[in-house]
Amino acid sequence: MVESGDNRVLLDEIPSELAVIPINDGVVYPYMLIPLILTDENLISLVDEALADKKIIGAFTQMNQEVANPGAGDIYHTGCALLIQKMGRFPNGQVRIVGQGLARIRIKQFTDDFPFMRAKVEIIDEPDVGDDLTKALMRNVTNSFSKIVDLTDSFSEEIKGIVANIKEASKLADMLAANLNIDIEDKQKVLETVDSADRLDLVYQYINSELQIVKLGEQIQKDVRTEMDREQREYYLRQKIRAIQKELGEEDTTVELNEFRERIEQKGMPEEVREASKKELSRLQKMNPSSAEYTVARTYLYWILEMPWQESTDDCLDIKKARKALERDHYDLDNVKERILEFLSVKKLKQSVMGSIICFVGPPGVGKTSLGRSIASALGRKFIRISLGGVKDEAEIRGHRRTYVGALPGRIIQGIKTAGSNNPVFMLDEIDKVGSDFRGDPASALLEVLDPEQNHYFEDHYISLPFDLSKVMFITTANVIDTIPRPLLDRMEVLELPGYIMSEKIQIAKRFQVPRQLEQNGVPAGKLDITDEALSMIIDRYTREAGVRNLERKIASIARKTATRIVEGKRGPYRVTARNLGRYLGPADFPGQEILPRPEIGVSTGMARTTSGGVILFIEALKMKGRGALKLTGHLGEVMKESAEAAMSFIKSFCTDGLTEKDFFDKYDIHIHIPAGAVPKDGPSAGIAIATALASLALGRKIRNDVSMTGEITLTGKVLPVGGVKDKVIAAYRAGISEVILPSLNRKDLEEVPEAIMKKLDFKFVNKVEEGITVALVGGLNRCLTEPGRKK
Repeated sequence: MVESGDNRVLLDEIPSELAVIPINDGVVYPYMLIPLILTDENLISLVDEALADKKIIGAFTQMNQEVANPGAGDIYHTGCALLIQKMGRFPNGQVRIVGQGLARIRIKQFTDDFPFMRAKVEIIDEPDVGDDLTKALMRNVTNSFSKIVDLTDSFSEEIKGIVANIKEASKLADMLAANLNIDIEDKQKVLETVDSADRLDLVYQYINSELQIVKLGEQIQKDVRTEMDREQREYYLRQKIRAIQKELGEEDTTVELNEFRERIEQKGMPEEVREASKKELSRLQKMNPSSAEYTVARTYLYWILEMPWQESTDDCLDIKKARKALERDHYDLDNVKERILEFLSVKKLKQSVMGSIICFVGPPGVGKTSLGRSIASALGRKFIRISLGGVKDEAEIRGHRRTYVGALPGRIIQGIKTAGSNNPVFMLDEIDKVGSDFRGDPASALLEVLDPEQNHYFEDHYISLPFDLSKVMFITTANVIDTIPRPLLDRMEVLELPGYIMSEKIQIAKRFQVPRQLEQNGVPAGKLDITDEALSMIIDRYTREAGVRNLERKIASIARKTATRIVEGKRGPYRVTARNLGRYLGPADFPGQEILPRPEIGVSTGMARTTSGGVILFIEALKMKGRGALKLTGHLGEVMKESAEAAMSFIKSFCTDGLTEKDFFDKYDIHIHIPAGAVPKDGPSAGIAIATALASLALGRKIRNDVSMTGEITLTGKVLPVGGVKDKVIAAYRAGISEVILPSLNRKDLEEVPEAIMKKLDFKFVNKVEEGITVALVGGLNRCLTEPGRKK
């Protein structure tokens, strides 16, 4: 029998079929009282039906507490018969009941599932064992539970007396399981264990586990109290130090140190950096503020807290918008714009991108630096530019170690700090002009910075902590690639920006430069108009450059003169044409055409590429009485001198017919000169032009003034390919050349030449020197060249 208030209910009175109520937040044990709150209408009707009968229902725990409307497969099949003792209804529709567990029951078969579940059940017999082993186990369980009560505030002292008075192992196990803070699955396991000794042993395991947790919590609480005592002692000592410093008149640094501490906690940074910051702050607290070391540590901590360790700007991945921004800021440069749009497209498809480093190579004034700024604008990123021209100290890149007086981070970290984000567009300008000396090699330091596989762990000497540079988009610029170290060049994707042709310069001037200079010089809209013919004359007669920098200076000069006239009261408007351009800019700086006015003997036209773009060169050959010596002038480099000697040897060996005099090469000294003697010149590409000038001099034949040529030659007369074909062809077109001689192997390079120029020029591709000489000489070449083994 089981007690229930004043009533006594026999186990035999438990019906064989019961209404089933699911419990989602606990397990019901025999002899235990349990309150339940019901909101579901079906369960409320279940209670009403039970109250009308024997007031007994079956309480079974849900397997998954998240299921809102559990069915037969959602509850454990071992539960407890529950006697409803009290019921109360509330205005909000809720029903609250208090029930008492009667006995363990097991579901045999479900008989109904609507409006609530019904099932046939059987009562589980619980034989109680009273042997000595069970009694000893009960004593151990009781003692362990008492220790838990003593160590925590979760239980009242009265429960120890209640537990001590329980004499049955089965009831003791159920009582403790109901009160222990264990998982519902573990409580259900206790309910399903029929043997009382086994059940008590299982509960004993849970109690010991809980006891260990309680002891650990007590130790943690003890440590916390110790830590609090230590902090209070430190606070007391700091207050004393503060009072002493105040008496000594020293500066109070407590506010600053507290600010540092708050920023360290609030600043998003990697764990390694956070620990280093805390360590440095701890050192700072122990230093005398008047010491030099204090200032060093304070500055270092400032740099760490100012770095954008995890601050990023969101990329603008709207391809159409980016294309529009690039078109707005720059004219032409289609290859470069397409490369940027490719980068954005990949970024949009794959959020993490470790792209290649882009290197813009081209003459001054073609827009390399401004293009980097436009890229940053299109991406929505911050833009940082540093100039590497003349940098010879490795510390400029990696920074100085803190042991040096006045040490600072390198330019890379300084730029990142200035940007305030860890993913800016970072332009390294003039990378081809980096030098090296006893202070180190900056180019070698840049190898790590510009390597996407390494720069995610870049460590500046000053910071001495790894900073992730893989999110930075690095762009470098150079005038030529020849002076860039090969390992550094290998890490970059080279995009060439050639010089502009006249039509492109006119468009750039009209779209960008003229409006910008009118605004900068305060000239009202509509007061100044520069015609296309005037722009063409400025380009042809006043600038002569690969880029458009000097063109903008000339436009600015016109705008300033116009502004002066407006201020003087001459309102305008003013129209600048080719006829009145001289009033604004004075006499022209260059003649109408760069080419020779007429064909001449011994003067050929070559082509070269310089840091300012392509140019044409005049190779002059002159004979004089002598003994066959060769003299070279014009500030020539060693390679160019050797090329001239090779050309001389070839002409001597193979030019046998048509000489002006039979012993020409023995009777005359030859002087080869390339004008603009103050400008250094080097390279093998003038070989064919030198050979043509020598052949013209030896044969007494004039060279066409409208033909230019380039190509390296060998002693056997082969013409080898050269570089910079695009810049050289543009220079020839700009100078007024109509026909260009190129090595046959350079035919592929013409794909990069603008179509407008291709239509205006004729190209002759040659494999041998004699083919080029035949094209260049007026009237062609009579048979005067022989090859080894060929009879005359």
